[in-house]
Order: sequence, then structure tokens, then C-alpha cells
Amino acid sequence: MIKNFNFLPKQYRNNNLKINHNYLSSQFLDHKKILSKIAKVVKQNDFTLGQEVNIFENNIRKLIGAKHVVAVGSGTDAIFLSLKCLNIKEGDEVITTPFTFYATIGAIATTGAKPVFADVNFDFNIDPREIEKKITKKTKAIIPVHWGGKICDMKEIMKISKKYSIPVIEDSCHAILAKRYGKFAGNFGKMGCFSLHPLKNLNVWGDGGYIVVKNYKDFKKLSLMRNHGLVGRNKNLLFGYNSRLDTVQAVVANHLLKKLKYITKKRINNSLYLDRGLKKFKNLELIKREPNSIEVFHLYCLRVKSNKKYILNQLIKNGIDVKVHYPVPMHLQPAAKYLRHKVGHFPNTELIAKETISLPVHEFITKKNLDKIISIFEYVYEK
Repeated sequence: MIKNFNFLPKQYRNNNLKINHNYLSSQFLDHKKILSKIAKVVKQNDFTLGQEVNIFENNIRKLIGAKHVVAVGSGTDAIFLSLKCLNIKEGDEVITTPFTFYATIGAIATTGAKPVFADVNFDFNIDPREIEKKITKKTKAIIPVHWGGKICDMKEIMKISKKYSIPVIEDSCHAILAKRYGKFAGNFGKMGCFSLHPLKNLNVWGDGGYIVVKNYKDFKKLSLMRNHGLVGRNKNLLFGYNSRLDTVQAVVANHLLKKLKYITKKRINNSLYLDRGLKKFKNLELIKREPNSIEVFHLYCLRVKSNKKYILNQLIKNGIDVKVHYPVPMHLQPAAKYLRHKVGHFPNTELIAKETISLPVHEFITKKNLDKIISIFEYVYEK
């Protein structure tokens, strides 16, 4: 019998938890409106790089003040194509964080380049001082990850970029509409990479992503690379890839874009409500909120300094879908074995991975739900 490698994560099978991370059935209750728009695409046979993709790219460009936008097949593809656009190859090094989703590192590794890790601060974001320590003659790019929707210290990172003439590619997959220093995520570096995965703040019915691009030359190259390098049907300017955002997914994205500001506001309000309710507990370490910035809370993470296992059990027992993003950092994953890292190499990352939990804060979470979450911590720490 052939083993099936397709899978639905265990936590989404028969999940009867009342306060859930997965909110898609509620988010797309108006799916009939989307299906009617998709029906028009079907009638027009407009399936690949169709008009809705053009509209989506233009909508994003206007929304965050970007110069150019290229819609692609996924957030992973967005990072991979950005690296390839900069001619990153075998023998090169790319500096990034070990505290990220696998896709960031996978995109680097599949170019042939070596991922070089720099430890994080206790805001979960990469430490600019650690970046500078890791620069060598082989360093060809820096990829900061805006963890959970909180923008990294891009002032310091861009100073390093300028000092050493090393381009920055922002992994902004968590950070649509996040803002710091007066700029939206994705607008600091040479490119900014975003995901439209079903559980992102702006999401579609499958995979999707896009790249925010500063200069026209890179925009033109990326536009070619995502579509085999084709100009028209019969002219091939370069050998590229198949990474187009489907027109059907663009329809979904354009529909949800109308709700994005509301979604973002609700996530922010829910997260700050939790902050106010949880800050009194000495055993919890909340992430510092930066003044004059907008954090969009794709994830609401905090550190539990003691009784973490008991807390997790109590939350789940009371119907709260608590998760851990992520229990094993990238440098300790089996896939990274060839990099020869050991426990202790990135102490901040390892401590965060050990202590962190994530609580649901999406737009369908109510004040009653939030009070319930806070009450569990009160029960544990005040009994």
C-alpha cells in the first residue's frame, strides 16, 4: 500500500473546542457571494493571471503604498522567488532567525544557499546585533521575520544593510497592515513577502502569496519568473517557475480585502484586552508593545514561566484552543541537521520555544471568550 503524505493536522480533526484558532467556517458564511464571482471567471475562462489578479495587485499596492506588487503561488514562493531574483545560489549565505515557520528556511535551502541563524530578542524578533555578528563575505541577503505581526527593528536592520551593501527581504507573511516608523511591513527592504494561507489575516481558499517590490527592474524580473519567463505565448526571456496566483484565489482575496481593516482592528482590540487581563500575573511574560507602531496579531504569543503543561491542560479542558508556535526551533529540526547546530547555540530562541503559548484572538472571538481565557489563568495562579 502506498503511504499517503497528504494530511490534516491532528488538532483540526474533530476539534470540539469552543474557543478556536480555526475560524474559517465563520469567516466564509457569505461564500455564495464569492461563488457567484467565481462563476464569472469560469464563464470567461480567465483562470491564470486573470483580471482579478491584476485587480488584487493594484488593491494591495494602494492599500500599503507599495510601488509594485507581484502575486504568486504562496508565501514560500514569494521568499524563494525573491532570493532567486537576487541570484542567490549555492555557496551563498542568508542570515535569518531560527524562530520561524519552516518555509523561511526551506526557501533559502532550496536555492542552494546556507541558512545562517541569528538569535532573537525577547520580542520574538531577530536581534540586529546578532545579525551583524554573522556577516561574512558569503552573506548575500538578510531575511527578518515580522513574528506574529510585530515588525522587527527595521531601522537598525536597514542600517546594517546599507553599511554592508546586503539586500533585505522581509518575511512579512504574518504582518499585513502592520506598521512601524510610519511604514507598512514589506516596504522597508528590497522586497517584502506575504502569504495568503487560509489561516493568515488576509486569506484565500488554498495557497497564495505576493511580493512587494521597490524597483521596476526587480518587478519585471519577478513577473517573468513566476510565469516560466514568458512574454506572450511564444517568447521565453528566461527559464522561470510556475508560481502564479490563481484567478479563483484572487477573487477570494479581493472579497476579503474589503473586510481587512475590520479584521485587523478586532485582532488588535482582542489582543490588547488580553494584555490588560494577563499583565498582573508574575508567571507570565507578555511581549512589549512598541509605541507609535501597529502590531496586527496574526499570533498572540506570551511566555509561561512556570506550570506551562498544567496551563495548557486547563485551557484545553475548558474548551480553549491553545497552541505552541513553535516548540522546536529551526536549528534543532531534523532537516537542519547538516548545519550542525546544538542545544545552547541560540539561547533566547530556545527559551522562548520552551515557554511560549499562543491564544486565539481572531475577529470572531468575543469579550465573553476573552474573559473565559483570563479566568483560567486566574484559577491557576490565584487558587
